[in-house]
Amino acid sequence: MPGWLRHTLILVALGAALGLGTLVVYLTGGTRYAYPYLMLVPVLMAAACYGLIGALIAAVVAGGLMAAMPLDVVTQQPQSTLNWVIRLGLYLSIGGVAGGLFSLLKRAHSDSEIIARSDPRTGLPNQVALEEALRRCLSRRRRQRRRVGLILVRITDIAEVLEALGPEASDALVVAMGERLRRQDARIVEVFRYSNAELFLLLEAVDPPAIRRIALRLAEAGEENLVVQDVPLRVQLAMGSSWQASEAMSPEDMIREARVALLAANEKHRSHCHYTADLTQHRLETIQLISRVRRDLEAGKFELHFQPKLRLADGRVCGCEGLIRWHDEAGGLIPPGSFMPKVENTTLIGPVTRFVAGEACRFAGRSDGSVSINLSVRNLHDDELLDALQALVERQGIAPQRLEVEITESALMHDLFVAKRALERLRGFGIRVSIDDFGTGFSSFEYLQHLPITGLKIDRAFVRGVAEDARAQRLMACLVDVGHALELEVTAEGVETLAQHRALCRLGCDQAQGFLYTRALPEADYAAWLRGHRPEAWLTAIRQEG
Repeated sequence: MPGWLRHTLILVALGAALGLGTLVVYLTGGTRYAYPYLMLVPVLMAAACYGLIGALIAAVVAGGLMAAMPLDVVTQQPQSTLNWVIRLGLYLSIGGVAGGLFSLLKRAHSDSEIIARSDPRTGLPNQVALEEALRRCLSRRRRQRRRVGLILVRITDIAEVLEALGPEASDALVVAMGERLRRQDARIVEVFRYSNAELFLLLEAVDPPAIRRIALRLAEAGEENLVVQDVPLRVQLAMGSSWQASEAMSPEDMIREARVALLAANEKHRSHCHYTADLTQHRLETIQLISRVRRDLEAGKFELHFQPKLRLADGRVCGCEGLIRWHDEAGGLIPPGSFMPKVENTTLIGPVTRFVAGEACRFAGRSDGSVSINLSVRNLHDDELLDALQALVERQGIAPQRLEVEITESALMHDLFVAKRALERLRGFGIRVSIDDFGTGFSSFEYLQHLPITGLKIDRAFVRGVAEDARAQRLMACLVDVGHALELEVTAEGVETLAQHRALCRLGCDQAQGFLYTRALPEADYAAWLRGHRPEAWLTAIRQEG
């Protein structure tokens, strides 16, 4: 209801109450009787609606009306001055007390409303204020045909500021960043703090192209240094945005869509992503996929396939890598790339890795050579899993060096201290450790000398051109030399041609793995492949080069 209409209705009601009270007093014989105290009703109404000032004004008006009223209507006997002055004083006293109490109550209510709608640490409007502002804007814009937009901004590295400078600095950073972002475009009408590291920007009179342009300016503004506690800070921003695509959209819909878009931006390593219906479908498919993992893990629909590793010096098989495979409802195989990256971001990675390790150790107990498996970032933080690996080796009665774990460079760099501690535990058990996808995850190899590793696995990107590209050959030679200088076993993955095999032999690579030899095979097929493998054929192929 508009404010002017509300006040008009209240004033009409007060006038009616005063008039009705005066009429009742007159009809009941005058002020000689108790009915004049009915005039306290509009006084209390004014106190409730307008506080102390309203109550006093209503008391004066009521007292004036009663002062003009005769003591006795029939005889027209007038009141004494003392009579109506005492009554006026009573009205003022009761109205003043009531008005003061109602004013205090309103002030307390107003303060609580402000607290409920403000972030206590920064004073910025919070989630409650955002939903209310969105609801008002959506209602107003439906009438005016002007659309509303929303951008969710996450300061991705605020945790570092929090650890280095404390919570006061991180709060000051949020406030300063909010002020800077708001200045970037006049269509940004308000900034809200949604969580410790997240801000929502409310935009009016925008469409998706305009939102994308604004987000681009915001990303550029975020790159500039901010001085907090006399320390220049440069932070990274990730953004997701949504738009009032239909008249029926609610505040909750827009907030949810902006968050889905932000998650997509993080997954795609972009600074900004605008919501589309495909993102929700993708998110739904991910949720459904993850929900099936635990069920199918218990139902035995996962298995390990094995891909051999060849020793290039003599062509013999020296071990294999165990790779997880998932059977769908029709009996086909779901590619690991479609589910493992998602599983790695959930707690399901623990049970999945335990399954892989268990199958690998049982396979090692039935065969010769080593078996390698992959660990994720979450696995390195799971002390119980690391202990379980030792227990599995002991239970199967295999030499611990026959189990090898492969960890990507990116996983190691996520938290080098935790990674080093986890790898030291594994090496203490006797389990071998290799760095997977070597050369793609970090620009400096200085960390290698500090980690207790036994091997390097060179990424397929470096193998691809090694047969014909001189620069690729020199780079491969450098990577192999790095591994040998640290007394590590060097394996090349992704070998697909005989020319690549020969080049790796010339460059002194220790082991190779790839489709040239065979794809990953179920255990029975792998055993059959082993029986048919002829090491001398690979030596002959090398000698026949040229």
